[in-house]
Amino acid sequence: MSTDTDLDPVRNWTNWHERRIAAVAAPHGPLSLTGTHWLSDYPEGRIPAVPGVWRERGDGVVLTATAGEGLDVDGRPPTGEVVLAADRGPIDESRVSCGGRRLVVMRREGLWAVRDFDPESPARRAFMTVEATPYDERWVLPGRFRPYDESRTVRVENADGRERGLGLTGELAFSVDGSEHTLQAAVEPDGSLWAVFADGTSGLTSYRFRFLRPAPPAADGSVSVDLNRVLLPPCAFADHFICPLPPPGNTLSFEVTAGERNVIVR
Repeated sequence: MSTDTDLDPVRNWTNWHERRIAAVAAPHGPLSLTGTHWLSDYPEGRIPAVPGVWRERGDGVVLTATAGEGLDVDGRPPTGEVVLAADRGPIDESRVSCGGRRLVVMRREGLWAVRDFDPESPARRAFMTVEATPYDERWVLPGRFRPYDESRTVRVENADGRERGLGLTGELAFSVDGSEHTLQAAVEPDGSLWAVFADGTSGLTSYRFRFLRPAPPAADGSVSVDLNRVLLPPCAFADHFICPLPPPGNTLSFEVTAGERNVIVR
């Protein structure tokens, strides 16, 4: 069985792709998101089809529910008020559940929301697979990460049509057919990079934009840019995600005929 340490790059990529499909199709994977409910849209605290009363209070959300509403908080029916912070762990470890559903508290730019992950979602039932281009070693490129002197934030449209800030830490540079290309990127907490980009296939033979997540750069900034592992964003699987669109300058002039391309449904 192949692993990420497998020296055969084709087996390595195939194993990665299979794990990715399994994660997407998991009971509380991205296909299960049926709603992102901003509490500012529900001043009375009642979210359609979501039990309980949810209200903002300072730096948290107060959930008021009775045992008969079918909610569990930390594995037990709530009694009265429960103060909730933003969930930051795996979806299936969120504090609030309702049967098989997970109700996840989130915060973006000072606004609170409740996300509803339902394993019985129509999107999960319709899912077949993730279409991806087979591995091609030509798309494994040497790159270099050049950090900015100071991190910056740009305002970009998100998949839900709202504009939000996108933090950027530096520039990822690599060459294709002798021409250098750059993408603005962020550094994740584990040191890996994250870039949102579009290219000549976007909206045509692939989803309208995609994610690139290279491993942490070496001390000298060198990094492998493996475009075989380009990812579909979460909003490709469910309309209720708020993925950022590519920032200015992150549309590549060539076709990236590699990586994940589209979601295939029944």
